[in-house]
Amino acid sequence: MTDVAPDTCDLLIEAGFVVPVVPHGVVLEHHAVAVTGGRIVAILPVAEARQRFLPRETVSRPDAALIPGLVNAHTHNPMTLLRGVADDLPLKVWLQEHIWPIEGAVIGPDFVADGITLAIAEMLRGGTTCVNENYFFPDVQAATYKRHGFRARVGLPVIDFPTAWAASDDEYFEKAGEVHDQWRDDALIATAFAPHAPYTVNDANFERVRMLSDQLDVPVHLHLHETAQEVEQSLEKHGQRPIARLDRLGLVNDRLIAIHMTQLTEAEIHLCAERGVSVVHCPESNLKLASGFCPACALERAGVTLAVGTDGCASNNDLDMFSETRTAALLAKAVAQDAAALDAFSALRAATLGGAKAIGFDDRIGSIEPGKEADLVCVDLSALETQPLHHVVSQLIYATGRQQVSDVWIAGRPKLLQRVLVEMDIEGVIANARQWRERIAGLRR
Repeated sequence: MTDVAPDTCDLLIEAGFVVPVVPHGVVLEHHAVAVTGGRIVAILPVAEARQRFLPRETVSRPDAALIPGLVNAHTHNPMTLLRGVADDLPLKVWLQEHIWPIEGAVIGPDFVADGITLAIAEMLRGGTTCVNENYFFPDVQAATYKRHGFRARVGLPVIDFPTAWAASDDEYFEKAGEVHDQWRDDALIATAFAPHAPYTVNDANFERVRMLSDQLDVPVHLHLHETAQEVEQSLEKHGQRPIARLDRLGLVNDRLIAIHMTQLTEAEIHLCAERGVSVVHCPESNLKLASGFCPACALERAGVTLAVGTDGCASNNDLDMFSETRTAALLAKAVAQDAAALDAFSALRAATLGGAKAIGFDDRIGSIEPGKEADLVCVDLSALETQPLHHVVSQLIYATGRQQVSDVWIAGRPKLLQRVLVEMDIEGVIANARQWRERIAGLRR
């Protein structure tokens, strides 16, 4: 017996299994995570936690795995409202003949806010707690994510032609500076420069991005080496492959978040490793658009930080990080011709800590460690589809569906409890999505 009074905590989550991601390869059975002030204060056996802590709230999930919140490291979430609008088309046709014309007719603050709200609801129900966002109206994006208590790094768009967001090069950069200044000290929202792609951004604008990225210490979020056609066009126009051109412009460094990367030589893989480039693997979008295969295993084994992203709902067509991570693991094996490539633990790491590291949030999220923010997800493994439970992480990667996510917290605040969204009107979200369908359908008649 002891006379020591128990410690108080805001929340104690008891789980059948805790998968902390750090240390790598560890599963803790019958453990609890204590949370105070939105941060993790302890991970310890359930019996010990009950003795040590006097929690204000206890959530007991004996049949669940508690994992870090999933990090969707590349999204265009306003495009959730364009889900299924133009399918089964190659990238350039899909983008230039369908997506851009529709966007030109509907894009604006309401479209962005409503699309992100729909995306947040979908992501929370699938265990995603953080995104790396890339779209227009970043001011509206940031405000919408903040209003719903969702963690995001919001891209500041740069592209060589006028859009509803900005009419000139100078306006893109002026507005980027304003949005960055507004959110620079926020606990949930941060910014990155988001030049669209090498084929839509000129050298002068890339140089401005590099200079400001250095000055402000923010990442650069960029589609890169997405298709063979992109590489061929760069060779014709610039005499260099896209990554060589970016290297000439000083952008191949540890601030670069390179998306897709399906067309890579061995030398380019090693260049990324040497410079600290992070790569976001979006396998389902790449498969659907027939863009190619990211050499995920080769990148990981070279030491490149590997993350997972869904891309936007117009090209995926969902925000399901469980499905995306499974596809990433399976595709890595086929591409490497090695069944051991991107094993289950490594795939989970890519979807959590890898994404957090890629977007510069690994000091606060991505693993279950004392001192980190409590972005946490419970996954119910009692379902028929995940029985018998021989190996928890294998089941999470190869068998679990997003519908098995039971509970979600962001910075210790509940966002989903026993499959019910907290503080979100799901019927209202669906009704709003339907009115956008009618509006977009009217444009195509």
